[in-house]
Amino acid sequence: MTRSRLVGAFVALSLVGLVGCSSGESVDVGGADPTGGTGGILNAAIGGEPDQLDPHRTSAYYSFQVLENVYDTLVEPDADLKMAPALATRWTTSDDQLTWTFTLREGVRFSDGSPLTADDVVYSYTRIIDGKLNAAYKFETVRSVTATDPATVVVTLTAPTPNLLANLGGFKGVAIVKKSNVESGEITTKPVGTGPFAVASYTSGDSIQLTRNEHYWAGPTRLDGVRFTFVSDPTVALQNLRGGEVDWTDNLPPQQVDSLKQDDRLTVESAPSTDYWYLALNQGRAPFDNVAVRRAVAFALDREAITRAAKFGQATANQTAIPQGSNWYYEYAPYRHDVAQARQLLDQAGVRDLSLDLMVTSEYPETVSAAQVIASQLGEIGIDVKIRTLDFAQWLDEQGKGTFDAFLLGWLGNIDPDEFYYAQHRTGGTFNFHKYSNPAVDRLLDQARTQTDEAARRQTYQQAAKQIVDDASYVYLYNPNVVQGWSTQVSGYQVRTDRAIRFRDVGLTG
Repeated sequence: MTRSRLVGAFVALSLVGLVGCSSGESVDVGGADPTGGTGGILNAAIGGEPDQLDPHRTSAYYSFQVLENVYDTLVEPDADLKMAPALATRWTTSDDQLTWTFTLREGVRFSDGSPLTADDVVYSYTRIIDGKLNAAYKFETVRSVTATDPATVVVTLTAPTPNLLANLGGFKGVAIVKKSNVESGEITTKPVGTGPFAVASYTSGDSIQLTRNEHYWAGPTRLDGVRFTFVSDPTVALQNLRGGEVDWTDNLPPQQVDSLKQDDRLTVESAPSTDYWYLALNQGRAPFDNVAVRRAVAFALDREAITRAAKFGQATANQTAIPQGSNWYYEYAPYRHDVAQARQLLDQAGVRDLSLDLMVTSEYPETVSAAQVIASQLGEIGIDVKIRTLDFAQWLDEQGKGTFDAFLLGWLGNIDPDEFYYAQHRTGGTFNFHKYSNPAVDRLLDQARTQTDEAARRQTYQQAAKQIVDDASYVYLYNPNVVQGWSTQVSGYQVRTDRAIRFRDVGLTG
């Protein structure tokens, strides 16, 4: 659930061309640049500590910030979020689009020096599917994954799957892992991957140290390593960046971003992301199982005020999930800040003197800021909001058990529209913790997953999005910008719209 990068200017999401891709070219993603600096340890401050480093089991953004630099996927999104070669250099599809054949890159080794083979890909995907792990929903149309030889992986499907490449490479939750590393249990703290860096040490509560992977298939990185420190306070992260203790951070005080862009001692970039933040009401509890109550909440909220309080202009209010810059954006905004309408809906539902337990996490400070504004706004319609602030591990536990009335959080780094909706709103979906269920939405989401005609697929997703918004399954709030800052000694870094933090091309100068 989270990610981060951008290019300082707006990057439109061009998500076409995922179907029928017949081949890919190898990409140069590493190697020393004699003009860009070599060696040294990059100190990166992130806003919280990973819950673990097993890519198939974690759903925490702080984990994926680290894992982006440790693991590879079969394919990966390029700067325009089009899927490009990674561990696979090319692929072909059958005429019926039910068989995909991937050819692996030659000479790839894990960070421990052992060779990568097609069996590792089969093991990784089978582990996710059979274990019903977090990304299992991405493989629901997969009939089988086989290795026909050490360099060839064949994926057979039960139905055409236009977003298969995004499913196999959109984020490191589908990374290729090593079986012995999993079976030993070391994957949670010392994972073995094929990426540009390897985990050298993990000090809980403090930092994770990465070292250059000398076996990296694209050649050694310019950096000797990366040290991720856990700094929850944005003010402290900024102080450390200015003081030279930190070289890079994505944890900057949002109210200072505009002024920081004028500071020639730093590089600070901000641009729209593919993320969305939302309020979810627990439909497994009365009265939030009543759509009139949820719609009352949606009408009571002033999204512009919430966005200002949480992001200080570094976000765009939106009543749907997908941001305006996306090829899949659907303009639909049925709610307005209307206290009278909200009260009328509560009266229709027969609800009075309602108390609401709103769960937020201190590791995402914007949830705390947004919650305070939401509490004030809901108070105007007679809903007494009790804000419950937890650390993220507790928050995840409470979310999983369903012990909440409502929670605030975000989905980060989405690419295909399936990632915005399916696991969150399909009945029984992996991340449908708020227990939403609408058979019409289920049919639409199932249908869109296998539609190969892009125009028809877009229309289906628009129908699903409209119903999800009308039902207030999520009460969508805003799409935030990606904001990151780094020292002028850092070269070769690019911010990305999907929030993937890649340090493989980075160097340090001076």
